[in-house]
Amino acid sequence: MYKNENECNTNHIFIYQVSHQDNWNKVITPIVLYCELVNNNSEHLTMNLKNKKMAKKLTLALFSGSVDKLTAAGVILGGAAAEEMEVEIYVLLQAAFAFKKENAMVNDRVSEITDKKDDFLASLKRLNAPHWTEAFRTAKEMTNVKIHICGFAGKVWHGEKLDDFIDLADDICGIGEYMSSAEDADINLFI
Repeated sequence: MYKNENECNTNHIFIYQVSHQDNWNKVITPIVLYCELVNNNSEHLTMNLKNKKMAKKLTLALFSGSVDKLTAAGVILGGAAAEEMEVEIYVLLQAAFAFKKENAMVNDRVSEITDKKDDFLASLKRLNAPHWTEAFRTAKEMTNVKIHICGFAGKVWHGEKLDDFIDLADDICGIGEYMSSAEDADINLFI
């Protein structure tokens, strides 16, 4: 454990600990000790230890526009929101179709076990599972979630401006932004 030389200059002491180590790198977790002056006497300090959790980043390449995979993405987003992760979603090709205003609420396509589609949709209803758009909306309310529509994918489905998509979408971007985000992410998923 190492202590910063600037202790209490700014009413903070920064202490770092090695969380875990493998053959290639060390993961350093900052722990912040807050200093409080007691009775305005700088010689007597009380310190409250608070572990400052570093936010992790999830990048999700959302290719599928099927309700089964969009629902799965919503579940993953709920988990990421519960962990207070930063989330970047890049809506690609078929998912851009699902994000179009005229399709989002009526799309009932499934990509897996297609002969059980009616059973799957009935189970979602029986379980009172939120529509995938509501799961995404809830995650956006809970944590930092940005949803980007791939410009090419939007054009494939005649969506060339942000207004063509549901209000969950934050912007339209190029694939290079996804590549940069994936490179910086702690977790990168493709659905």
